[in-house]
Amino acid sequence: MQKKTLLTAAISLAATQTAVYSTTANAESLSDLADKAKPIVNLNLRYETNDTDDATDDSASAFTLRSRLGVQFGSYKGFTGLYEVEDVQAFVSEYAPEDATYDLVPDPEHTEVNRAQIQYSKDGFTAIVGRQRIILDNARFVGNVGWRQNEQTFDAAKLTYKTDDLTLHYAYIDKVNTILFTQNNVTDHLINVAYSGLPIGTITAFGYLLEDDDTEKTDDTIGFSLKGKQDMFLYSGTYAQQSVEAGVNEFEATYMALELGANLGPAKVFIGNETLGSDDGAYGFQTSLATKHAFNGWADKFLKSTPDKGLVDTYVKAVGKVEGVKLLGMYHTYEADDGGADLGSELNLLAVKKLNKNFTAGVKYASYSAGDTGVDTDKVWVWVSAKL
Repeated sequence: MQKKTLLTAAISLAATQTAVYSTTANAESLSDLADKAKPIVNLNLRYETNDTDDATDDSASAFTLRSRLGVQFGSYKGFTGLYEVEDVQAFVSEYAPEDATYDLVPDPEHTEVNRAQIQYSKDGFTAIVGRQRIILDNARFVGNVGWRQNEQTFDAAKLTYKTDDLTLHYAYIDKVNTILFTQNNVTDHLINVAYSGLPIGTITAFGYLLEDDDTEKTDDTIGFSLKGKQDMFLYSGTYAQQSVEAGVNEFEATYMALELGANLGPAKVFIGNETLGSDDGAYGFQTSLATKHAFNGWADKFLKSTPDKGLVDTYVKAVGKVEGVKLLGMYHTYEADDGGADLGSELNLLAVKKLNKNFTAGVKYASYSAGDTGVDTDKVWVWVSAKL
């Protein structure tokens, strides 16, 4: 139980230190703290459909409002704090999990404390303790699942040190607050080191050592990535090796991703391949803390878990802007890493317009066509968001 009290003790200590500094400050300093506090108001009104071509559930319709309300406190002697509540309400709730007779839209109604953290910063060093958002690199291995109405946050202690060229992250996580308003007890250690002083780009080395406290399953992922550009060309690559122990079972799997792009002025075009490898068809490489919706297609056909036979995602992508509207188009083809079975294909389309400094509107579409397995699926999103 000692490791479970570590986070609580750290929060209490940070809160006590902040209180001591505040009470010893003069009146002018306390007044400044109040003046510098800023409200957090973040709203997202969204209509989403899910038409999965199966015989069991009806097509889903979800009209939901996500509200994040809180306060970002002022800073004193390097300390600051943040408190934020998140609420999801459904005006149309024809979707699972609200109604199991419909297809899934993973935005259940609920209210929770989304973030509650204390932060200390000085001379390039930052420490954050409490319930917080953690996003590392492109969120492929660790992210907040920001697309869903309820984001993923972590009860954690996170340390960061930054110089001009070097960034070091370490985080200890003891609870994952999921997008379904559930909590997973874990003992996770995240290490991420990035160096940007090379002429070819930024190279990052990482080690994510995960343990599920309830099942005692361990999941260790070690890897590195490179991201850079030369003239009009953009490139990125990632390699990782994963070792898993689940009861008497042990697995190993490899991750590889390559993307090449060109900046053509009004648009950027990319071609890429992402392979989540398989251990002889018995286990597929997993990214349990990732923002998975951003990868392998917006229809989320491989979101719950990578197939045991692995997944090879080959895609082309184009991104541009016309009259202030961001446009994105992407086409995926999927196959199994072990055996090469056809796992389908998918088209993704997006248009987003920033209306002013506070409001943004968008529309998004995903169409998945089944291969040797799976079922055809179409999804549509229309939304307006506000940050006040």
